[in-house]
Amino acid sequence: MISREPTIARLVAARSHLLEPYGLSEMVLAKALRLITEHRVDDADLYFQTTRSEGWSLEEGIVKSGSFSIDQGVGVRAVAGEKTAFAYSDDISEAALMDAALTVRSIAAAGQSRKVKVPSTPSIAASRSLYGPADPILSLDSAEKVALLERAERMARAKDPRVAQVMAGMAAEHEIVLIARADGTLAADVRPLVRLSVTVIAESNGRREVGSGGGGGRFGLAYFTDEMIASYVDHAVAAALTNLESRPAPAGEMTVVLGPGWPGVLLHEAIGHGLEGDFNRKGSSAFAGRIGERVAAKGVTVLDDGTLADRRGSLNVDDEGCASQRNVLIEDGILKGYIQDAMNARLMKVAPTGNGRRESYAHVPMPRMTNTYMLGGKAEPQEIIASIKKGIYATNFGGGQVDITSGKFVFSASEAFWVENGKILYPVKGATIIGSGPEALTRVTMIGNDMQLDTGVGVCGKEGQSVPVGVGQPTLRIDGLTVGGTA
Repeated sequence: MISREPTIARLVAARSHLLEPYGLSEMVLAKALRLITEHRVDDADLYFQTTRSEGWSLEEGIVKSGSFSIDQGVGVRAVAGEKTAFAYSDDISEAALMDAALTVRSIAAAGQSRKVKVPSTPSIAASRSLYGPADPILSLDSAEKVALLERAERMARAKDPRVAQVMAGMAAEHEIVLIARADGTLAADVRPLVRLSVTVIAESNGRREVGSGGGGGRFGLAYFTDEMIASYVDHAVAAALTNLESRPAPAGEMTVVLGPGWPGVLLHEAIGHGLEGDFNRKGSSAFAGRIGERVAAKGVTVLDDGTLADRRGSLNVDDEGCASQRNVLIEDGILKGYIQDAMNARLMKVAPTGNGRRESYAHVPMPRMTNTYMLGGKAEPQEIIASIKKGIYATNFGGGQVDITSGKFVFSASEAFWVENGKILYPVKGATIIGSGPEALTRVTMIGNDMQLDTGVGVCGKEGQSVPVGVGQPTLRIDGLTVGGTA
């Protein structure tokens, strides 16, 4: 058997799923792009997508829901200056493509912007090979998927008699995309994505508390071995039982230590969004115009990295056909750059960073994070906790909000502990972490040597669009954060 180079193999798969069944060819794509660029525009692209999705949920040993869907279509975009015209259709046909092209080319008035010449021969965009192309939906049959969820429930119930209720869910997705750009580049990707979640409710003396665990990434369902399921169950049950013992959280300004892994969601929200190119181009971010300046304490290095193998936020190519990159945003406390899509990079006169992302063919791309994390330092985690005179040790977070302009954030800790004189005394409930992202970075006083990525559960929302992402960080000590408590 002769194997193809992965970039070519993905392009072949995209052609066979998105072009050939509908009588389309690359000549037709070039024709549509030339139709758009007859008027003066800076850029134009076509984004074809087909997505197969399946989901199962189990509650109290009963299959509560099972779903399967197929969504496909094409998005057509023209960009002139800061203006974007966009049209999309779930009908993949030459007629629909030409109608959309005619619609979006009206963005550019005569004499405005520049005229783009579409090459007659496309060039294949460079890409990475970070995950396999296999369809995870086909990796197990329906009975095996339900049996997997049943194993998760049995494991959770066997952990502790206080476990009163168990919910387990599974999602699998297989997405194929094809991008054709006005500059003649052609790119494709085949993207698997799976996720398993376990939620438990523990009850004792009339009190009920919730804990959750789970993970996933860009691979098949065989990843969820009994050992992996057990790790999710252990985390969910431990969180619920810990919260059964929790006391009201104290309030005030204090030292906060964030645990490794998923607590990096605070970094993602409070700092990551503020480093996206569109906010900085418009001057609405607290980090706008600050490249080269110190924005964080020494030792703080933050990356957005779409090149990590099999990770939930990784991409072989972004949704504009650019290969994903490892972007250093903050290095040893100094702001080095922003994450960019093609339009904002052009307007800011910098190179795209492989961060042009969209939820689907029905959405326009924008600069979005992939896997955002802080590098580890030298301190032992136990040393960091031992350094706290009085403060909160937060090991898990629920929801949060951030104001991009001011950088102010509010996060609720779903699992946290009160620490005095270096000793963890008891779990607390209702702790809300309040602060400013740029300010918090300058107050990092200890960085652990235990950097972890999350288990693969992140979903990021921006302007109504959701995309899968990853987060991560080491144990961090931050001084002078405000904790809103319930005590």
